Amino acid sequence: MTTTQLAPQTTGIDETIALAAAHNPVRIDFAKANPKAFKAIIALNVAATEHLDPALVELVQIRASQINNCAYCLHMHVSDAHKAGENPERLHMVGVWREAPHFFTAQERAALALTESVTLISQGEVSDEVFEEAAEEFSEQELGGLLALIFTINTWNRLNVTARKVAGTDERVR
Repeated sequence: MTTTQLAPQTTGIDETIALAAAHNPVRIDFAKANPKAFKAIIALNVAATEHLDPALVELVQIRASQINNCAYCLHMHVSDAHKAGENPERLHMVGVWREAPHFFTAQERAALALTESVTLISQGEVSDEVFEEAAEEFSEQELGGLLALIFTINTWNRLNVTARKVAGTDERVR
């Protein structure tokens, strides 16, 4: 079975996850390889979210994970958002939020724009317009948290893509 051919629909999700993990084994268990750095990333994540709305946190993490092609984090944060009661229709629109702005508040749109700009920083700087829009919607403390959150999710995305973490194998629930 290739990575483009997923298990047949008759196969349960757990079997599909197991097949994916068997065909793409995790390269490194970063938590075991460097527990001090792993704990530092967790601490940054906790500090980042301290003054932010939990729904906003998930939207930011979902959008960055979409951009970075991190299926592991995308699955985790969509699942977390569902468990927290987030509207599934909004979650379907995160990737196209500009085309469906009415699904999101002005603050959420500003956060999503900043998330995209920081995540795609290699394509150009964070514009004054994007930064000022976020600064208008968030207090300085919240903006600092939002930036730390964006930095953190990008770190997790890069770590989990590099390690080949398999979507659906969230160790937090096992």
